[in-house]
Amino acid sequence: MPSTVIVGGFFGDEGKGKIISYLAMKDNPVIAVRGGVGPNAGHTIEHAGKKYKVRMLPSAFLNPNTRLLVGPGVVISLDVLLQEISTFGTQDRSFVDYQCGIIEDSHRIIDSQGRLKESIGSTGTGTGPANADRAMRTLKLAKEIDSLALYLDDIPNAVNFALERKEQVLVEGTQGTFLSLWHGTYPYVTSKDVTASGICADVGIGPKRVDDVVIVFKSFVTRVGEGPLKNELSSEKVITNGWQEVGTVTGRQRRAAEFDFELAKRSIMLNSATQIAITKLDVVYPECAHMQSFSDLSSPAKYFIKTIEDKLKVPVTLIGTGPEVNDTIDRRNQ
Repeated sequence: MPSTVIVGGFFGDEGKGKIISYLAMKDNPVIAVRGGVGPNAGHTIEHAGKKYKVRMLPSAFLNPNTRLLVGPGVVISLDVLLQEISTFGTQDRSFVDYQCGIIEDSHRIIDSQGRLKESIGSTGTGTGPANADRAMRTLKLAKEIDSLALYLDDIPNAVNFALERKEQVLVEGTQGTFLSLWHGTYPYVTSKDVTASGICADVGIGPKRVDDVVIVFKSFVTRVGEGPLKNELSSEKVITNGWQEVGTVTGRQRRAAEFDFELAKRSIMLNSATQIAITKLDVVYPECAHMQSFSDLSSPAKYFIKTIEDKLKVPVTLIGTGPEVNDTIDRRNQ
């Protein structure tokens, strides 16, 4: 379908970067456009023996044919953005909206001390304070920054023009549904809405422009930082299960719990999800590592996927079986 929105279903860290990278390489979209918050969200991608970490550009950068856009709802770290453009060699296809907000040193200082850091568990990237300044209408915008002159564009116009031409567009969300400022575990949330509706607003497309919403769930639940986590496992149990992880941006240990069907059901409701992507099946079911066919999965793994579909009433169309982009089972045409 022309427009596909990809969002996280739990607390972030669901493996959206892998799913977006796979879709970018498989479906060859003309545009991948990033919504969300800012550089406080990181995606990790593994392909052809290399590991990439991306915080500002869309995770679709591995496809050289895809234009990489950042919507006006995103706040930008200049250093991170320009470094990624240089590192990934995407100078001729990376663009940010004129109205993207700019994170400054003052925002990082505020974000790295006091209540935001100590009680909320903020990343220290300056994202929240920058969004606060945007709400107060004092934040500097991308159109005021000389070093961005070559990368400025009207992103909503570019995205909607592509959709009018029936071209494939990937809309990339960040964080997870229950870190949404409106729908999450307030106050332990990010500084704006990150559900599908919020992501679409970030990039400038209306609800009638959305064809599919792919919600990404990990095979277990993890959370970085403070805030409630239902049925949280002890650190010893996490290690025994082999579920220990660290955050892409913060490097902090992720807390973990088993797959939460109740939480997933609410997430599907809030996002109007039409498809489910399940990642890290191989972590829960190691015998399924690197598989690319559903028929090859073990019986317990198949039962897990079937239970998700039966309880959530949404098809599981993509299944991640390893960290590599192509460690993916694609059931969209089955």
